[in-house]
Amino acid sequence: MSVNIVKVSTKRELKQFIRFNCELYKGNPYFVPDLYEDMLTTLDKKRNAAFEFCQADYFLAYKEGRIVGRVAAIINDRANEKWNCKAVRFGWIDFIDDFEVSKALLDTVVEWGKERGMTEVQGPLGFTDFDPEGMLVEGFDRLSTMATIYNYPYYPKHMEHLGYIKDVDWIEYLFKVPEKKWDKIERLSAIIEKRCNLHIVHCKSRSKLAKQYGKALFELVNECYAPLYGYSPLSDAQIEQFVKMYIPLINLDLICLVADEDNNLVGIGVALTSFARALQKSNGKLLPFGWLHFLKPLFDRHPKRIDFLLMAIKPLYQGKGVNAMIINELLQRFIDMGIEDIESNPELEMNEKIQSQWDNFEKEQHKRRRAYKKEI
Repeated sequence: MSVNIVKVSTKRELKQFIRFNCELYKGNPYFVPDLYEDMLTTLDKKRNAAFEFCQADYFLAYKEGRIVGRVAAIINDRANEKWNCKAVRFGWIDFIDDFEVSKALLDTVVEWGKERGMTEVQGPLGFTDFDPEGMLVEGFDRLSTMATIYNYPYYPKHMEHLGYIKDVDWIEYLFKVPEKKWDKIERLSAIIEKRCNLHIVHCKSRSKLAKQYGKALFELVNECYAPLYGYSPLSDAQIEQFVKMYIPLINLDLICLVADEDNNLVGIGVALTSFARALQKSNGKLLPFGWLHFLKPLFDRHPKRIDFLLMAIKPLYQGKGVNAMIINELLQRFIDMGIEDIESNPELEMNEKIQSQWDNFEKEQHKRRRAYKKEI
């Protein structure tokens, strides 16, 4: 039977769109569900501030009367302007192992993009870099994370079969926390702190963090991430949204802020207790009782595993050792907390600067993910 593509237009269809991957990966030990409540906000055109400069539609694929795939078609006007391109993005793509289904979904994105004047398609990408991006091409037997995509090994085969080529790769690492800090990085940290007149900021509450540094934190990310693949600067409305969304999840022991003598942020390092198991146990839903599974990672003072979300250094201070200050400070906290493993967020494979700062760690490059592209 042929594949029928339906544009999501009702609340029921949006729920089916969000939850399709949970059905597709049911019983898979490596898959981590999206948080349903967050997805409702992300995909809602009235609630997600990214729709100030993005447009999107969502589609479900049906075959023999059942849902067999999903995809989002997205145009980020701000990113297209910045990178001087006319790209339509595909995101939140999932499908059964059927070339007819994957072709119908991606062809729908292509036609949707063409109707709006686009000349190329790329993905998987979201509205911004803060959405999951990149199709998994290595590491299918490793636990996913809250911030990344999991997919079956047949996905990349479908992409290649349909004529899509590599645009960029991200790699991910698993680090072992050493038993003690390295003397070299401790000495370097002290030198940089004195030479550049910098200091570590200590926040005693999330509300203080949000009030004093929430906006500045994301403004620093805007400045530091500007050259990275596909990045579009966050708007003030997005920053306000992300401060409310992410700061409440932060364990204050897992964030390090570096400021100058005027208390202006020059560097940040942010890690997060792993919510992977909590999301699996709750099947990605807080209500009615899923929130109980999130209490442990939220308040656990001695987590065994954490996700290192990001590090950002103000361009003026890059190459001056500020990252050593951050690693030195966080490493002592990790040791004191009894943390054993650190999972990195995806890092662009050509970003040698960010990768070199982990050289002292015992590490394994255990995952790789890819953004594909195609001219249309």
